[in-house]
Amino acid sequence: MFSGSIPALVTIFRDEALDARAYRDFCAWQVSEGSTALVPCGTTGESATLTSEEHRRCIALAVEAAAGRVKVIAGCGSNNTAHAIELTRAAKAAGADAALHVPPYYNRPNQEGITAHIAAIAEAVDLPIVLYNVPARTVTDIAVETMGRLSKIANVVAVKDATGNLARVSAQRAACGADFVQLSGNDDMALGFNAMGGTGCISVTANVAPRLCADFQNAMKSGDWPEALKLQDKLYPLHAALFSDASPGPVKYALGRVRPDFASELRLPMTPPSEASRAAVDAALAHAGLI
Repeated sequence: MFSGSIPALVTIFRDEALDARAYRDFCAWQVSEGSTALVPCGTTGESATLTSEEHRRCIALAVEAAAGRVKVIAGCGSNNTAHAIELTRAAKAAGADAALHVPPYYNRPNQEGITAHIAAIAEAVDLPIVLYNVPARTVTDIAVETMGRLSKIANVVAVKDATGNLARVSAQRAACGADFVQLSGNDDMALGFNAMGGTGCISVTANVAPRLCADFQNAMKSGDWPEALKLQDKLYPLHAALFSDASPGPVKYALGRVRPDFASELRLPMTPPSEASRAAVDAALAHAGLI
């Protein structure tokens, strides 16, 4: 259902507003470079600062740019269940193929609360759901047993796993079944993640290096692990550099270096990356042959 290199898209802001034309062109570039799906309005897209209208517009622009060639997995996460349902309905109306949902952040519900939150969304909107487990941001963790229960809901079909725990792949295969799609949420771990049963990565690095990330995923899919390892070595410094300061500061800086036409402002409370971070990004881009 979902596999390969899937960018967690940055949102392009200019003059403090969404630059719709640049964003649509950016999405189209991602598809032309081999990305297999698009994820608008995730954390990397600064979704917490988007207005409701901007949120809907970003999804619609991604759908327009995808033009049926790849799937669109719309970020619809919220710690308010009613709002999460509203966002998911809007994503479906815009033509998205699936919705990405985190467990409620800040509220810190227990496992029953997480289950009830996702189940309510799944019941309210007939749209495939990709779980997003990222305890570093949400504090709460979707336990393996909870994911097993959620996987029994017909339209809960996949997980973006950003726990940083590779053993989760095998544990979740046992709990959810081999057909439950597992996507890495960590670029630096994608090689091991796929070796253990994953099918791809929802990637920050793909914003900047979509072709290299697509080639990396395709090498693993075809069983060419030596080539995949070579590409891992080429990309690893960039994976690290893009988190050398608060994300998406470094990736937006990197995108402006690689594609100045897609240069973007950050929206407060995010601020530009430090000088040290920018230097790390520049060195990593050169190592990858991107500048």
